[in-house]
Amino acid sequence: MATNAMLSLSLSVCFISFPFFLAIQTVLCSTDSFVFGGCSQPQYAPNSPFESNLNSLLTSLVNSATYSSYNSYTIMGSTPQDIVYGMYQCRGDLSMPDCATCVARAATRVGSYCPTACGGAVQLQGCYVKYDNATFLGAVDKNEVYKKCGTSVEYAKEDEIVGRRDAVMSGLMNGGGMFRVGGSGEVQGLAQCMGDIGVGECRDCLSEAIGRLKSECGAAAYGDVYLGKCYARFSTVGAWGNAAKRHSQLSLDYLPVIGLLSLLMIEMVN
Repeated sequence: MATNAMLSLSLSVCFISFPFFLAIQTVLCSTDSFVFGGCSQPQYAPNSPFESNLNSLLTSLVNSATYSSYNSYTIMGSTPQDIVYGMYQCRGDLSMPDCATCVARAATRVGSYCPTACGGAVQLQGCYVKYDNATFLGAVDKNEVYKKCGTSVEYAKEDEIVGRRDAVMSGLMNGGGMFRVGGSGEVQGLAQCMGDIGVGECRDCLSEAIGRLKSECGAAAYGDVYLGKCYARFSTVGAWGNAAKRHSQLSLDYLPVIGLLSLLMIEMVN
């Protein structure tokens, strides 16, 4: 399926340097923020058997997300043209309620983003939904779908940041599981594979994504690279701070978190 990537909001704002990085990033980042989407060229006719099967598929994906962070379905039809394949993948640190909410919004978004398209995909901050008339489940796909690199870090810190980034990426590369996070100093990293590929295929995909992240983003303050079946990203503390300034609405979300943390610290002291 040909995919046309569109940028919405940089994922770099999700990275901050707290010991409880995962919990905080989930609070600060809207999991349903649009990242990119794409649609296939072939179209289906309204009120056709394919449309009925597609609606059944999306309903199955949304229902499954209430109890699983990944699943795939195939809805058969009376003819090959009516078959539809689909999957969703939630970010590994999302709770089941958050996963279900994200997938429901992604399923709605892909329907409006790709009206009457036989194939569509939408990546939100917290989840990914894809469907197509052509099978893609289980297939290795290392084609680059989306890339975003930040501005270069200040020259005096370039060697340190690049060194830490490479160390973090190496840790993610050698880590286990389909969802991986790590950090070194002011650099945080995250990587994830889709659930329809194996462990070895995940490693190969992440190797490609991380290699492109290093070569294409250079000494950037943050970078995101999405391939067909995996993604890798990193950010520095400074990049997160600058992004927060650029997107002032995020500061409004940040204030309640600071207040909550302050209350927790007071409780601990008392």
